[in-house]
Amino acid sequence: MTMTAPSAPMSRRHRLLVFGGLMLAGLMSSLDATVLSTALPAIVGDLGGLDRLAWVSTAYVLATSVTVPLSGRLGDLFGRKPVFLAGLLGFLAGSAACGAAPSMGWLIAFRVVQGAGAGCLMSSMFALTGELFEPRERARYQGYSALIFAVSSIGGPLAGGFLTDHASWRWVFYVNLPLGLVAVATTLLFLRLPKPQGRPRVDYPGIVLLGAAVTCFTLFTSWAGTRYPWGSPAIVGLGAGTAVLLAAWVLAERRAAEPVIPPRLFRDRSFTVACVVALVGGATGFGLATYLPMFFQVVGDTGATESGLLLLPMMLGLLAASLGAGRYIARTGRYHRLPAASMAISAAGVALLATMDAGTGLVTAGLYMAVLGFGAGLSQQVVMLIAQNAAPPRDLGAASSGVFATRMVGTAAGMAVFGAIVSNRFAEEVVRRVPGGAVPSFDDAVRPEVLGTLPGPVRTGVAEAFAEAFSVLFLASLPLLAVGLAAALLLRHVPLAPRRPPGG
Repeated sequence: MTMTAPSAPMSRRHRLLVFGGLMLAGLMSSLDATVLSTALPAIVGDLGGLDRLAWVSTAYVLATSVTVPLSGRLGDLFGRKPVFLAGLLGFLAGSAACGAAPSMGWLIAFRVVQGAGAGCLMSSMFALTGELFEPRERARYQGYSALIFAVSSIGGPLAGGFLTDHASWRWVFYVNLPLGLVAVATTLLFLRLPKPQGRPRVDYPGIVLLGAAVTCFTLFTSWAGTRYPWGSPAIVGLGAGTAVLLAAWVLAERRAAEPVIPPRLFRDRSFTVACVVALVGGATGFGLATYLPMFFQVVGDTGATESGLLLLPMMLGLLAASLGAGRYIARTGRYHRLPAASMAISAAGVALLATMDAGTGLVTAGLYMAVLGFGAGLSQQVVMLIAQNAAPPRDLGAASSGVFATRMVGTAAGMAVFGAIVSNRFAEEVVRRVPGGAVPSFDDAVRPEVLGTLPGPVRTGVAEAFAEAFSVLFLASLPLLAVGLAAALLLRHVPLAPRRPPGG
């Protein structure tokens, strides 16, 4: 699969048009992971099925997590254009079906289709950017993809609420259709890539084992400490199943002719470092960001919408760092110190966040979050560039999806572990700080309707206990960042390979 058939050259204008379509597709897929949070009450009111509501989001995340690592390799074997188009058409079909869903069961099923398409879009976006632009120019364009995550994190819930209030929750899905058709048109009209030659040898055992392992891991991180206690048979079984399936997958990959994620990639120090930094960055950046609105709601007594908007300084810091890093690499060709700077600045941001309590002002908290966001942004897209530079052309898709999947694993694991730290520490602290034995549970403490009914002294004790729990949480993430920093310091500068873009 190393030989390719020639294709018609692409002009720079066509490459930019295709990149615009990629950004649009990436934005749709990441928005649909967050946009439903404010539409869920309306969905339940229309379709019923409150007991299955959590699966509306879980099904999407699960399908996305499975297809991200697989679709990159399929793009290497069958060509990135057909894989991207298949993902895009699948996402649009799933969106249309979700909008027309007659029941909660059908909505969950259609979310699986939509999520599978989204996984193909996310991994293809990075691999296609690698094909379209030579490495130094690619750094700048991959920096733009930070816009996608910033907009989806902040704008997703706001867009979902607006569409639900002014149209219907079904338009949360229907709005994807005209946007997606634009991405389809730019891809069909302007994307020209070499076609892989020869007969692809698909690693079916690797696909099945990795898909099963990712499924177990996603359910483990989604359910542990929420739907089931950490020590319950379901969670222990999912954890053990993840470990066994991953071990079997590693053994299968060593024998496969065209493995899903080739083990040879990990023999390159740059690729391994990129994966470690992506894992740590996912946990400490996006994983911690999940719990910050909870801190402001309980400790700062802010509303749900306001607490979400308070993440804006972090997202602006991430965006500024990503764009700045891309321009720096495009200008100088140097990148190897950026991951270490990312880990060090993130550690500083986390240490500052650990000092927050009920008396911390919103401006001060915003500055602390901006530091964390800036640190996360310095490596978010740089690790993708490092991995692509380390991989041979035949493994570009596998390398891209491997790093992206590693970041997703870090985010999911961070959310699960950090959630356990906060809830356990809160349970210890609230007993000490709430007078008269009127101790609310963690689940009650994070519900605004319950918080508003608590007597003043109890409410103060809950806020203090929550602040202490979050301080421990932030301090607990520092050793993880130290591991990321140690790995980043091992990174050597390898000149960016002058891989010529299509038609360049």
